[in-house]
Parts: sequence; structure tokens; C-alpha cells
Amino acid sequence: MSSRLFELLHRGERPTILVLGDVMLDGYVHGDVDRISPEAPIPVLRVSHFEERLGGAGSVTTMLAALDVDVRPVAIVGDDVPGRRVRELLAEMNVSGESVLTVADRPTTFKQRLLGRTHSRHPHQMVRVDHEHTSLLDLDVRGKLVNEVGRLIDGADAVLVSDYNKGVCTESTVGRVVAMARQAGVPVLADPVPGVDYHRYARCGCITPNRTETSQALGRPIRSVEDGLRGARQLLEMLQLDAAIVTLDSDGIALADRAGRNRHFPICPIEVCDITGAGDMVLSVLGLALALGADWPDAITLANTAAGLEVQRLGCAPVSRMELLAELTKQREHVRSDAGTPGKLSTPPCAADKILAVDDLLATLASHRQAGREIVMTNGCFDLLHPGHIASLEAARHEGDVLVVGLNSDQSVEKLKGPARPIIDQAGRAMMLASLACVDYVVLFDDPSVYGLIERIVPDVLVKAAQYTTDDQVVGHEIIEASGGRIARVAMQGGYSTSSIIERIRRLDDDERSRHAA
Repeated sequence: MSSRLFELLHRGERPTILVLGDVMLDGYVHGDVDRISPEAPIPVLRVSHFEERLGGAGSVTTMLAALDVDVRPVAIVGDDVPGRRVRELLAEMNVSGESVLTVADRPTTFKQRLLGRTHSRHPHQMVRVDHEHTSLLDLDVRGKLVNEVGRLIDGADAVLVSDYNKGVCTESTVGRVVAMARQAGVPVLADPVPGVDYHRYARCGCITPNRTETSQALGRPIRSVEDGLRGARQLLEMLQLDAAIVTLDSDGIALADRAGRNRHFPICPIEVCDITGAGDMVLSVLGLALALGADWPDAITLANTAAGLEVQRLGCAPVSRMELLAELTKQREHVRSDAGTPGKLSTPPCAADKILAVDDLLATLASHRQAGREIVMTNGCFDLLHPGHIASLEAARHEGDVLVVGLNSDQSVEKLKGPARPIIDQAGRAMMLASLACVDYVVLFDDPSVYGLIERIVPDVLVKAAQYTTDDQVVGHEIIEASGGRIARVAMQGGYSTSSIIERIRRLDDDERSRHAA
């Protein structure tokens, strides 16, 4: 992995990127499903809350804003409630909407999704309702959009074309924008829409179709990485591009460019929650990277990393530069650890990656929460890990989706247990916990009380031993209650305790000494 990526992201430059495309409003109706309607064989959604996000080219705009880009959307909305909501959402992100034109006789594209959870588990999309008009824009509106690009192009570092075939990105409009951008020396990247003649995107700097879209465009299946590489090269030549990028879902990304590169970029195995927004993320991060001065391999590496984070979240959810840097750092450490260090004790795969500082943990948990996952937390010293610990941790893991273990540091254990403890230092205890499949993350804390850590994490479920018979006996119970969470109790199995194990060892040692003395 190139150190150039870290340098580019750390520099803090804020490039200007134009986004030409179809802006939409996405609505999400969340709720619980626990019965079937008596009126018809359909689930009943009991609504808990509603949220709205920008979709389409608006999703790309949102992602770029989160990446600290000065983003300028060039698009249209209708003179309606969804259109006004689009402008409000742009304003909330401090994104200028002056190049978003209002078209009186055309509705804003609005997509409503109903998402249901069963047994308080992951939400699943039940149905989507679309309100839209997909005919071509009038010539005068298309001309105004092109004029907006022309007005902004000299101050731009890149132009992204986010085409959802809702009337904005016609062949003539895209062609005029590409001609202006090339004259100004500004790269144009396009995310094409399936089922159209790809000559719409001729002479763009780059296009980013996925496997299925490439298959449709070329009239042949893209089954393997080799198919993807050949497809990228064919698109490059056919459309006179600077580069062609074919996204291959779990197989990563294939690149062909004018420098003669035909290269495959694999992606790390990940748990996929929702592929919605992955294409938008690739386009956004490619635009950011190129605007900052990256070459194609570095830009694709960064886009691959961002797409991996995106598909672990529900819907089109943004990723920040800090999250990208954290993920790149983790990947680089993987490479270093895979190389091996002579004389160093080997560790279970990925165990070290589960041990996080609290700030890194909070950023990671934010991603899980975006994906609708329930965060469970428990805590303890876990000195001399024993079967009782294992049983309670496995029980805690069943209380939700992600288990975080708060681990008392050596300093904290000494304050609680005395100067003779802990027996095993914090690094060893953390590694043992992280090596357990049921534990997702381990975080150390120095205070004797876990209250401060609970206050920062605010888990959905706080797990404690069954000896705490009432909630008010549990440290941090008021934080959990105020946030709408719950406290779960698990029994310590087998009558194990670290103190009793230590005492037994001491007795055995004393007996052994007595026998020798006799």
C-alpha cells in the first residue's frame, strides 16, 4: 500500500468537485414486524421512526461532503415538498444548492423504503415506493445545467457524472460537459446507468460500471476477474477513455488505463449488510483521490477501502476521511503482521485488530449502528480467564449483534484488587479476550469504575452478572435507561472465580511446601 495515500489524506486539502446528475430524496420508514395482517397475507410494520437522506447524485454529494470536499451539485428538483426537503438537507451539510435548478412541471424523484425488524434483529427492506418522472429535460433546462457547469469549471478539481437515467445526463449534456472539462484540464468520472448506449460517456476521463452493467454494455457475461480486465480494456478503447474501471463486487476492481495497466485490485473479505451506495462511494472516493493528485492505482485502493466500509452499513451512509485513514492503517498493520516478526509470539488471526482505543472504537461502533446492529457491552478484569468467563461472554454475545468488552487496565485492577493483581498484564488479558470468537472488540479503561466508558459508548444492552438483582445496583444504569437501552443479566456458570483459583493455587503451594518441610 502506497504511503502516498496517507500523505494525501493527512494534508487536509479541500478540493472542489462538481456533481452533475439525478438528485433524489430517499425516505426510510423503520419499524418492527411481529405479526401478519388479518386483511391479507402481508406483514404489519409497526413504525418506530422515519428518516430522509439524499439519494442518487445527492448520495454522491453527501459522501463527498463527509470526505471534506467543497462539493457543488448541478441538478434539478421539482417545486414540491421533496424538492424543498432536498434543499434543506443540502443546507444542513453546508453545501450550496445554487446550481440545483427548480423545474416547476416536474416532480422531485422520491423513493420511500419500508424496513422491518423481526425479533429486534437486523432491519430488512420490505418494499420500495417510487415517485418519479424520467422523461428528458426540456432543452432550455439542459442548457442551464451546462451553463452552470461552465460557470464553475475553472475552479473545479474534478467533475463527477452520477447518472440514474432520470433525464439530466443526456448524451448531448454529458458531451458538452466533457468538452468543457477537457479544455479546462479537469477530469470527468462517470458512473453509468445500465441499459443505455455507453457512447453517452465517450471521452470521459473514466467510467465505473459494475459487473452486470459491463455485461449489458458489451453484450457478454463478466464472470471472472479476467473477464473484468478484458471488459475494462474494451470499454477504454471503445469510448476513448483515460481509464476504465469495472467493479466486481466481492472480486474487487479491474482497471485498464492509457498507461497500459491492466490490473486487478482485490478486496478484503467482509460482512456485507447492504450493497446500496457502493457504486456511489466508489465514484466519490475516486473523485476525491484524483482531485488530491493520486494516480489510478492509489485512487482505486482508496475507493476499494471505502466501498468495503460502505457495504457494512445500511443504505447510502457516508464515510469520513478519518474512518478511511483508520481502515488504511488497519490494513497496513495486517500486511506487516502477515510478514511475521522473528522472536514475537504469534497471535490468532485478526485478534489484535479487535483491541481498540476508545476513540477508534466509537468510530467503528458508529458504522455498526448505521447498519442497524445492536451494541452489547460487558466489562471486568478477566484476570486468569476461566470457563465461567467464557460462558458469560458467550451468553452476552447472544444479547445483540456486536459485543464490546470493557477491560480494566493494570492500573485499574491494582486499585480494585490490591498490589498483587493482576496476575496477567493488560496486554495479555486483552489478547486472550480478543482471541474469542464471541468477542468483537476489547477496550481498556483506567478508572476503577466503568461509568465513564459506559457514558461514552452508550450500549444498547449492558450485560452484568446475575448477582445484580435490580437495575439500580448496576453502575451506569441511568445512562442505559435514558438512552432506551436495557440491562441483561447472565449467570456465572460452574462457580468459578479468579480469586478462588488463586487461593486454591496458594493452598496447593502451601501444602507442597509443608510436605517438603516434613
